[in-house]
Amino acid sequence: MAQTKDYRFGEFTYPRGWFMVAESTEIDTHKPLAVRFFGRDFALYRGMATGRAVLLDAYCPHMQTHLGAHNTTSYVVVDNRGTNIVGDDIVCPYHAWKFGPDGKCNEIPYHDGPIPAAAQVKSWTVKESMGAVWVWHDPEGGEPDYDVPSFPQMDDPLWVKPRYDHLGVLNIHPVEIVDNIADYAHFSPIHGSDTQGFENEFKGVEAHQRMRGPHRTLVDPNTGVSAVLHTNTKYVGPSALQSYMTGMFESVIVINNTPVEDGKVKVWHALWVKSPTQQPTLSVVDKVLAKQFQEAALTALSQDFEVWSNKAPNINGMYLPSDGAFLKARTWYKQFYNPRAKVQEYWDQIEGAAYVPRGIAPYTETGK
Repeated sequence: MAQTKDYRFGEFTYPRGWFMVAESTEIDTHKPLAVRFFGRDFALYRGMATGRAVLLDAYCPHMQTHLGAHNTTSYVVVDNRGTNIVGDDIVCPYHAWKFGPDGKCNEIPYHDGPIPAAAQVKSWTVKESMGAVWVWHDPEGGEPDYDVPSFPQMDDPLWVKPRYDHLGVLNIHPVEIVDNIADYAHFSPIHGSDTQGFENEFKGVEAHQRMRGPHRTLVDPNTGVSAVLHTNTKYVGPSALQSYMTGMFESVIVINNTPVEDGKVKVWHALWVKSPTQQPTLSVVDKVLAKQFQEAALTALSQDFEVWSNKAPNINGMYLPSDGAFLKARTWYKQFYNPRAKVQEYWDQIEGAAYVPRGIAPYTETGK
């Protein structure tokens, strides 16, 4: 298992950016959720008073009790209808220290004096978007420097909203997933694509891939045939992939990855589809077709997963001019592993005209 230092990306072990930590439906106002990312443990919960999502470092500073771990026997939980969430606060099940969404302890029930300033846990910046909870992670401790990932169709009533496929943890560094943004040559042998046009473009925190061609895996669930698909795919930051696709159903594929440990990554997948029947109210047919199309997209992703699960780390690839912009993509990726003061250095190396692999036509919407 290769780690960040093996790839020589930069100063940080974990990158800067927005990262998915849970599907929104996984948290409610009844019980907290214990999650682990970036090599550390967290307590994730939804406040009863406001409904806001809250992410705190997991361990109470008093005696290191996990605030979000499943607990059914503590009377903190028993006497509060089976939960240790009170209003927007979370209560330690061991000694009932109460912490607010800002991470500060605001009550110690058996203590009459002032609450020590050190009685707090780190509170993380979180937002909800695309049916998911996102945390802002920055090794420098700065505020977000780009918006939480989103797209216009995610709340459109004529688009079928999915549930996420929880794909578990892969024992690879996330860059091995991100490499796909530049990997023109894998589409034919892995997915059966007849790639008729392809290009990459890198700008700021976004890495774009534009492609045209039919697909043997991602097919119409009614006919089993793929039209000529047009995909406009981008990474928004180091973790959030969105692929807008037309040619069959108008849809957006979402693949999110978040480091669990250095060299391990958790992955989620979902697909938004515009109403295939084009009716003002989504029908059962819309939902069935959308589910089938998401399953087809997941089958395509599983073709990548099988390779990722059985490969050695690609630290020094033997790239050919016809492979694509792998090195440009990795230069783009390095910006998230280095101080913000260095970001422009990476942008200067990659921004400019779209990159087209040798031997393939550039992408055009018309296919000409």
